Amino acid sequence: MRQIDILLTGPLSGGNDSFLHGDLRVVFHHWLGDAPLPLLDGQPWAFVDWVLPDLSGLELCRRLRCAPQTEGAHVTMVLEEDDPEPKRRALRAGADDYVIGPIDRSTVLDRVLSVQLADTDILARTLRLGDLSLDLAALQARWKDKPVGLMPNEFRLLRYLMEQPGQVFSRGQLIAALGKHDQPIDERTVDAWVSRLRRALRNAGAGYPLRTVRSLGYVLDKP
Repeated sequence: MRQIDILLTGPLSGGNDSFLHGDLRVVFHHWLGDAPLPLLDGQPWAFVDWVLPDLSGLELCRRLRCAPQTEGAHVTMVLEEDDPEPKRRALRAGADDYVIGPIDRSTVLDRVLSVQLADTDILARTLRLGDLSLDLAALQARWKDKPVGLMPNEFRLLRYLMEQPGQVFSRGQLIAALGKHDQPIDERTVDAWVSRLRRALRNAGAGYPLRTVRSLGYVLDKP
């Protein structure tokens, strides 16, 4: 199983439980920079807050770039406001990119997985099921040549179903598969995800490939 380690210097709304999807495991580590680094599997990600208790986020970014264990990390600076000057300073200090805080679990996962899949899973960048395709690097679904507008939850739901077409999943299984098992989510929330996904597919001309199996759950039919 492949693992991605994520270092976080601040709180993460949505919880720090590991995220599992197929052969990929994403592990969150709360780390302020003054403690020893945890055991890391490969090159980690780091989300560094602009302001920290004992040093600046810029200084911690520089330290990450100097440490052998993290010199190749993907560093995202978490800024307090949308101001050009902090963005420039973050990049000069060695950050790869930046995001305006506060951040939550979905924001982190969306950012990490979009880049990680593009970098390390090139052969699976595009999923196809008949005329439906899913570009994992660009986070873009298409029916034939027409884009299908999806929010992050619906995109992950479609990806999961496309990877296992013809298989019925209960609401609870879908919540767990999408990394939502650590949150108090009502299973009926899945119905809302499915409804929005169906509407987006229908509007793009894909018809009704996502079917309800009474008393069991949902299935994406094979073409």
